[in-house]
Amino acid sequence: MNGTTSLHSIGSLSTRTGVPVRTIRFYSDIGLLPPTHRSPAGYRSYDNAALIRLRTICALRELDVDLATIRRVLGGDLSVAEVAAAQADAAEIQIRALRLRQSVLRHLARRRHEPEETALVHQLIRLTSEERRRLVADFIDGLTAGTPSEAAAAAALRSALPDLPDDPTDEQVAAWMEIAGLIADDGFRARMARAALPPADEDALPGVAAGTAAELVAFARQAVAAAREAGTGPQDGEAAVVVDAVVARFASALGRPVGPELKEWMAGRFEEGHDPLVARYWGLVWTVNDWQVVPGHLPFQPWLVEALRVGRPER
Repeated sequence: MNGTTSLHSIGSLSTRTGVPVRTIRFYSDIGLLPPTHRSPAGYRSYDNAALIRLRTICALRELDVDLATIRRVLGGDLSVAEVAAAQADAAEIQIRALRLRQSVLRHLARRRHEPEETALVHQLIRLTSEERRRLVADFIDGLTAGTPSEAAAAAALRSALPDLPDDPTDEQVAAWMEIAGLIADDGFRARMARAALPPADEDALPGVAAGTAAELVAFARQAVAAAREAGTGPQDGEAAVVVDAVVARFASALGRPVGPELKEWMAGRFEEGHDPLVARYWGLVWTVNDWQVVPGHLPFQPWLVEALRVGRPER
């Protein structure tokens, strides 16, 4: 042995690195940190290369790299860069899991669920993204597609699956829970199967000839979208202008007089052509997916029905 080589005892190595003697001895026994020299009495000593090796082992262990992988790194089979990339991916998965757990806890803290509901929340939220998508896909697959309306419903559902993000807000968690409840309901399945989404304009006004209905519904939809864009609610005074314009267009197209009877007839037809529970599902999907609400894409019927029935004096 070269007498100029600086050697360290286990105790000295421990002092320099802060690693317990017992741990250094363990690494040495399993071959990760072979001693540079052993005295006749069996005492181990280590050179500066071993000191660097020990620091490398400790750095990788602090990053949760397992001993088998560390052995491959020290043996040259794997680079530190490759191990770091793999560990970064694993850490990202853990971070997503922790964020989701945090969101579930916040949801439970704010909503005071019963014990049975708490178990259901935990079960549904801890599903992987793929499992959640599969849950909705199974619901869609259960829809019959015997009519164009049913086929349209299934196609629309498949084009916009709810996808809960890794770090959901409490509102998104609540929306996902409501979606899960809806798709588990056979009654909702039947309602969804009957609803084309979005409904064709000629289907949104039952009892009116298709061509006329399409023109009238398109006009009503555009008028309501403009009112919403301007921040006008159905109860606001400014809504009367929208109602007057829509009612006048209907009266002209249908050859009926403007008045309370026509307004009530219109309100009834629009209610019949609109399923609020189906619209609710789509609102929940938009919430889960954090999509921007575009007034022109919202169902116009609820706004117009409410505005038609507001007790305003005739103009």
